[in-house]
Amino acid sequence: MLVKETGLKGCFVIEPKVFGDSRGSFFEVFNQKIFTEKTGLKVDFVQDNQSISQRGVLRGLHLQTGEFAQAKLVRVIKGKVLDVAVDVRKGSPTFGKHFSIELTGENNKQLFVPRGFLHGFATLEDNTIFSYKCDNYYNPNAEAGVIYNDKELDVDWKIDLDKVTLSEKDKKLNTFTEFLQVI
Repeated sequence: MLVKETGLKGCFVIEPKVFGDSRGSFFEVFNQKIFTEKTGLKVDFVQDNQSISQRGVLRGLHLQTGEFAQAKLVRVIKGKVLDVAVDVRKGSPTFGKHFSIELTGENNKQLFVPRGFLHGFATLEDNTIFSYKCDNYYNPNAEAGVIYNDKELDVDWKIDLDKVTLSEKDKKLNTFTEFLQVI
């Protein structure tokens, strides 16, 4: 398992070693021992989530606040997304900066998103299956977020934003400036 830190402290890209033969392929999705050795972090995942989305669906940018903050390990089982993490840890040298990566069912890359980061993704292919592990349980009262098209964050989602599909909740998210006043 190859683990590389992104330009955002504590945010890592994980590339598993894939073993293939005439039967197909096998890879270890996550190994706590190797992850801890390479990052210095110990994460205990307690909840797994999965979504299926069509091309043009955008989910995010979300996070859980306070005692319900979550670290996530995200990956694509089938299809393709542009995955985005935004550092909103006050005092962080990369505060307000974002990292994006294409995660696909083909490349098997994963992104570890630490607590204190907004997270979201745009679906780049139909019938994309997105999976993520969380180190804390979801609490709807602790949810916060930033609107996907915030001018200050200026994320290039790699999709036509005039045709984006959003949940009603995501259409009403705060701007980054508004978000900073409520967290």
